[in-house]
Amino acid sequence: MISFLVAGWRQLNWIPVTGIQEPLTALTATIVSTAGDAVQLALGLVGVMALFLGLMKVAEEGGLLKLAARGIRPLLIRLFPEVPAEHPAMGAMVMNMAANLLGLGNAATPFGIKAMQELETLNHEPGTATNAMALFLAINTSSITLLPTGVIALRAAAGSTNAAGILPTTLFATLFSTATAIICAKLLARLWDRKTSNKYTEKICKKETGTAPPLSASNGHELSWWKSMAAIGTLVAMIPLMVIYGQNISGWIVPGLMVSLLTFGIWRGVPVYEAFVSGAKDGFQVAIKIIPYLVAIMVAIGMLRGSGVMEIVAGSIGHYTAALGMPAEALPMAILRPLSGSGAYGILAATINNPAIGPDSYTGYLVSTLQGSTETTFYVMAVYFGAVQIKKVRHTLAAGLLADLAGVIGAIVACKIFLQL
Repeated sequence: MISFLVAGWRQLNWIPVTGIQEPLTALTATIVSTAGDAVQLALGLVGVMALFLGLMKVAEEGGLLKLAARGIRPLLIRLFPEVPAEHPAMGAMVMNMAANLLGLGNAATPFGIKAMQELETLNHEPGTATNAMALFLAINTSSITLLPTGVIALRAAAGSTNAAGILPTTLFATLFSTATAIICAKLLARLWDRKTSNKYTEKICKKETGTAPPLSASNGHELSWWKSMAAIGTLVAMIPLMVIYGQNISGWIVPGLMVSLLTFGIWRGVPVYEAFVSGAKDGFQVAIKIIPYLVAIMVAIGMLRGSGVMEIVAGSIGHYTAALGMPAEALPMAILRPLSGSGAYGILAATINNPAIGPDSYTGYLVSTLQGSTETTFYVMAVYFGAVQIKKVRHTLAAGLLADLAGVIGAIVACKIFLQL
């Protein structure tokens, strides 16, 4: 409605200009094109989803997902008390978070969808998001990132003297946004319906174990606290290596991940080819399921852009946000990033390739950090919830958008601190 009214108002005041479409004509073209883009995007996911779901099946049959889940069980069992410790959802969430950690957006999506499908098996209200789903998606929209490979490559192509210089700023911003996502998702779940949430948790525990055990209960399979902390400490120790050598090792990650998972499967005696094919079959079916959700979300977002609403908002508040560390040139990125990944990527490329700004200016660092430290929230919701036919998202959107806001604030603070050092 907002897009239609804005485009209609511009149409009534339109002065014809050669080579430029009328506002309502441009809006119509945007609606049609974005609907087609949504279908192409979903079909484009088929290949990569088949690949990584196949690899994940190999890892699952080899027991890697359970091993990974046990390694951080003391943390996950407190974050996701509704999910039994040995449930496949735990391992899938670990793989998804690891892929996001390394900036592997394409790899993270199939793992995330698999995790959502496993969480749906614990859902006693089909079509309605559970607390675990909401928290998992909120963490996805913030996702701690060690290596934003795509942004580093784009900065290098734009002539940056330190293309990997956004590693510390991105890490700081995503740490802040992830902490905010967890806190907000937990608090909003209680505010949304605390009584229902408690009954739901007890019902799950009783179904899986026959009782409602306390969170500290142990089944003898999880790693001890000190071993879990040692594993997390090892991960933290990798941060300086990522900062120093991130650009050099980025090309090794995906091939290394494939070889590692397949080698692990062979070592564990898994029939690798058969397991891979079994997992890859799900890729096409999932991609078809999410098409209606993507069309709805992307057309709505495309209308906001095509009608000129984005430009009006940025132009009206840009002067005020500049005083807070958000220049008018970077504001479109902050607004569009939760809505459109491709649109935000285009803004990033245009901004850092602008001779008046460049990749190594404050604005260049800020838009690069925003691209690497925030997520396309509406797209993630459409894909993940669409895969399991969730229509009632409850507090998920609020938690995700608050995490996005925290990412923007964290990016501003990180860039100001970094550029002063």
